[in-house]
Parts: sequence; C-alpha cells; structure tokens
Amino acid sequence: MNAFELTRALVDVESITENEEAIGNLLFSKLSELAASHAGRVERMPVEDRRFNVLATFGDPVVTLSTHMDTVPPFFPSREDSQHIWGRGACDTKGIIASMIFAVRELLEAGHNNMALLFVVGEERNSTGAIVAARQPRGSKFLINGEPTENKLALGSKGALRLQLTASGKMAHSAYPELGESAIEKLLDVLEVVRRLPLPNDKILGPSTLNIGTITGGRAPNVIPDHAQAEIFIRLVDDGASTRQAITNAVQAKLDVKELLNTPAVLLGGLDGFETTVVAFTTDIPWFGTAWGKPYLLGPGSIHVAHTSEERIPKNQILEAIQIYKRMIQQLMKS
Repeated sequence: MNAFELTRALVDVESITENEEAIGNLLFSKLSELAASHAGRVERMPVEDRRFNVLATFGDPVVTLSTHMDTVPPFFPSREDSQHIWGRGACDTKGIIASMIFAVRELLEAGHNNMALLFVVGEERNSTGAIVAARQPRGSKFLINGEPTENKLALGSKGALRLQLTASGKMAHSAYPELGESAIEKLLDVLEVVRRLPLPNDKILGPSTLNIGTITGGRAPNVIPDHAQAEIFIRLVDDGASTRQAITNAVQAKLDVKELLNTPAVLLGGLDGFETTVVAFTTDIPWFGTAWGKPYLLGPGSIHVAHTSEERIPKNQILEAIQIYKRMIQQLMKS
C-alpha cells in the first residue's frame, strides 16, 4: 500500500467526532505491522467509552509526529484524479496521517530510531484526545503537529473562544406585544453591540475575528418569543481574557453567557531551511502544551478546502510532506 492508497483507505473509514473507533482500529492494525518489523510498540490510549488515541513508539521518543483522526460531518468517501485525492478528511487530516506514517517508516528502514506517532480523537470539537495525551507524556522533546498548512511551517495559530448567549422573555399573543417580552429582540440587540466590539490585534497573527454561527428561538410567527439562543465563535490572537470581558460587559446581564470552549492562541518556533506561514485556525497544540515537547505545526493540504464539500489534498504535497517530515525529524534529533 503506497501513501495515496493509505490516504484513501483512511478517508473511506467514517470518523466523525465521537465515532473514531473504526479509524482507531485501522491505525492500530497498520502501526502494529510497522512495529512488528522495527521493534516498536503500539498501544490504545483510552479516552472515554470506546474512544482512544493510538500511540506507536520506536525506541525512546525524541520527536513525536501527531495529528487528529476525527473529522467534521458529513462523511463522503474518497475518489482521486491525476492531481488530488478527494473526500472527507482528505486534507484534514488523513493525508497528513499517511505522510507521517510513511516518513517514520522510511526513517526506520534507514536505521533511525527514537520516534513516535500519536493520533488523537476529538480535535474537531474539544481536543479531548490531546488533553488525555498531555497527562501521559513519554519523554518526547519535540512535537510535530499536523494540520493543513500547505507544507509550510506555521509560526503561530489563532485560538478559539466559543460562547453561547441565551435570552429569556415572556410569551404573549403577537397582536398584543406589550403583554410580552421578546427574547429574540433582546438577543438581536446584544448581538449588534457584540458585532461592533473592537477586538485585539497581533503583529504576527493579525486581527481577531468574530462569527455568529447559530441563532435559534421562538415558537411560532404569531407568538412573542420567550427564548432565543446564539453561539458565537471568536478566533483569538491572545488568551481571550480581554475579549471575554468585553463581551460580558456588552451583555450587561441582559443574557446568560456560557463559555463552551476557550483555546488560547499560540506562537511557534521556526526551523532553518523551512518555508513559514501563519494560520488562523486552532489546533490541539495549546492542549498538549509542552508535555510532548516543543511544538511545531506543519502539514500538506489547504485549510481553505477543509470542512467543505470540495475537500481534497494534492498528491504532490503528500509526497513532499513525507520528505519534509523526515528532514524535520533529523534536524530536531540533532538539536
């Protein structure tokens, strides 16, 4: 099985967040084959219920390659043409997984050792796999995290603040609105203020951005709504404290504010000889911290097609990533 075939095999296993068992079993099987011929060890790292991370170690890990195995919905299977492999997870991150496995395999065959592969669950929702892994380090000094960066080494990635805003009101007949209190109007008034808040800017990461992702509420067109809710998502360029406080001030106790996710932005190091970039998305890296070593971020594919119906990964970038990961590992081993 070559890298393209492995990518397609991984894509064809549906692994939407919380349903990673099948892809975990496939990776456990593939890595067990690799470990059997190179004195390695493979384990399932329990996370919750039937969910687990997969860890393969070869010697005493100095460098760990890691990415997530879950995807966003909806699932659709793989196909390929002369230039790309298509399908859910093709670039986010199953082509990356294939590149990492082949990079380690080629280094092992060349006589290198002291590496690890760690594939985690839950990144697309709450990074639960990375949180569990951070409690169980194996002594690795460097972590190369894989996300679609078009094979450029990311010098930083934005964080994420996800808030749920809930408004309460009083139902009434819509012909007599003065007898009720519209939760939807209260919510809309606050959202208008939130939209206009000045947000932090960073000289490397750029501006924070805000998205009103969902709005729900009401019971019928002729009923004054007694409930309304919205979820907002801010791409952070810092730890999020000032943004959280600004939104709390804007709400002024008119709504209930619930924090669903808060992942700080991170600034990362570069390496000599590698092209660099900055990315606006969030990764598992803040949750790993330095438990698995100093973090780096790089992977084949473009984030612009991830999470879309056009998700795909260039074949040439898969092959390129194999060689880039090998170079990174060898360079870090000498550090």
